[in-house]
Amino acid sequence: MNGFEGKVAIVTGGGSGIGESIAKELAAAGASVVVTDIEQEAAERVVAEIEQAGGTAAAVSANSSIAADNERAVRFAVDTYGALHLAVNNAGIGAAPQPIGEYDVEAWDRVRAVDLDGVFYGLRYEIPAILAAGGGAIVNMSSVLGSVGLANNAAYVASKHALVGLTKVAALEYTAKGVRTNAVGPGFIDTPLVRSSLSGDELAGLEAQHAAGRLGTDAEVAALVLFLLSDQASFISGSYHLVDGGYSAH
Repeated sequence: MNGFEGKVAIVTGGGSGIGESIAKELAAAGASVVVTDIEQEAAERVVAEIEQAGGTAAAVSANSSIAADNERAVRFAVDTYGALHLAVNNAGIGAAPQPIGEYDVEAWDRVRAVDLDGVFYGLRYEIPAILAAGGGAIVNMSSVLGSVGLANNAAYVASKHALVGLTKVAALEYTAKGVRTNAVGPGFIDTPLVRSSLSGDELAGLEAQHAAGRLGTDAEVAALVLFLLSDQASFISGSYHLVDGGYSAH
């Protein structure tokens, strides 16, 4: 996909996984990309690979659960590239599985702080900058677990559901002003972490829960995100788009 020439984008949690794939695809399509990650070295590695491929990018160390870090990252994008047009609020974490009646309160707060509060903080500072640039688009990274439940994952499921509602409110408030906001809900994505944390039988069982019979890839999620950010999606705002291989079709 092209059409991002002259655009400036910020991708949170861009130092690995889905965020890394999105950042690289945006840069390949012509955008100048600010890659934020809590791990500075991870963000710098992605930026170096983007630059080696001929793209334009810069790294920022940021903890998305801290409002001031979000403000600083947006200001960096504007100061470095002159504007902000696109944002992907991708940073997210999970917690060890545990039932609600035994749930660690600190784990609840930690997950919510990144997966929900962090998206609000991103929107809080991205939207004014995008408005100042004349408009653009935002994608918030939810999950298939933003529409269905999963036992022993209360903080993650609740945060991803709430993120979908937050996306709808942002769209209602700002679409007519030129800022479209949508959410994406990936199914279970094939990553080294997933494979290393599951036995062969467990992995096969997880794959079987997807109608596609396999896990998804970072690239498949990135393709949907880039479409939603593009002008081709000009009449799409306030909606939640699954890329889950049929997981939620049960």
